[in-house]
Amino acid sequence: MNLKQLSELLELSQTTISRALNGYPEVGEKTRQRVLEAARKHGYKPNSNARKLATGRAGSIGYVLPVGHNVDLDPHFVEFLSGMGEHALTREVDLSLTPAPRERETEAYRRIAASRSVDGVYLSSMRNDEQRISLVRELGIPFLAHGRALEPANGYAFLDIDNEGAFHDAARLLLQLGHQRLAFINGDTNFAFAVHRLNGVIRAMNAHGLPVSALQHHSAAMNEENGYRLAMALFRDADPATRPTGVLSASMFSTLGIVRAFNQLGMRIPDDVSIITHDDVFPFLKPESFSVPLTTTRSSIRAAGARICERLVNIISGKEAAHVQEIWPVELIVRASTGPAPAERRIVRRRPAEAAE
Repeated sequence: MNLKQLSELLELSQTTISRALNGYPEVGEKTRQRVLEAARKHGYKPNSNARKLATGRAGSIGYVLPVGHNVDLDPHFVEFLSGMGEHALTREVDLSLTPAPRERETEAYRRIAASRSVDGVYLSSMRNDEQRISLVRELGIPFLAHGRALEPANGYAFLDIDNEGAFHDAARLLLQLGHQRLAFINGDTNFAFAVHRLNGVIRAMNAHGLPVSALQHHSAAMNEENGYRLAMALFRDADPATRPTGVLSASMFSTLGIVRAFNQLGMRIPDDVSIITHDDVFPFLKPESFSVPLTTTRSSIRAAGARICERLVNIISGKEAAHVQEIWPVELIVRASTGPAPAERRIVRRRPAEAAE
């Protein structure tokens, strides 16, 4: 069935049908549901060119995909994109990727604006001093940020998780278990999420009266090789009396390398070292699948992808007009990879004998 036939069947104009399918706020909800139901029943799929002419929209949301020799395809992005795609399917919206090296990002956004190939874009991997926000505003492209920059901090719509709160709670757990020497294998602190996470750890240490010097902090891209390399540097030649007893990891992928290093060094989790990692609920990499189930700060990046798509479509259609700043809480899931600090464990083991005396 084509648009003209659907229009005749429903006795509605073709413009009204197009606007109903594309979420325009001026179409009443009763009419929208009637159109959606008829479109599903009769297998109507809007022609992209006709839709663009009728609505002035491309029916697509876009993303400038960083490429180049120094850019790895992040598994977090694949999971995020899956969530976006699932929701885009329900809204009959296409996803458009524009590959560009970082030094040519501005050119890519200008090309998108000139071609009107997408109705809006989402920005991810927010940097500390984020230049893309002012650029897409200047170009008049509707946008939504996944994450938030340090500068500017306000005045734009975003969806983020509470990175600072998550790592504050994780560090606090280790401190409550008696760990006095912590290591944090963080993400790249050129990106705001890693700065927020570091701030959370430092805040927890300050609350426990520990100096920042008690934390060994390392910043790197979140992958298995960096996790392994940094863990080996921290523990291979370190004196057991002074090395960290608690480790925070910014990613499950870094943790793969960290655990590999611990295994090679003969270190037991949590007897010799406790570890907490950030878990994005990957179906192919679960914290329970490790030899010692991992304590995690948990947040679904797939759910974030679906929510980003939902909100960006609403921004494009005018349903969401204000600069809504949405921050999701992060859950701390305690499993077997965390336990009392080694010194605290020895004290606990002596107590029954002391009590018997």
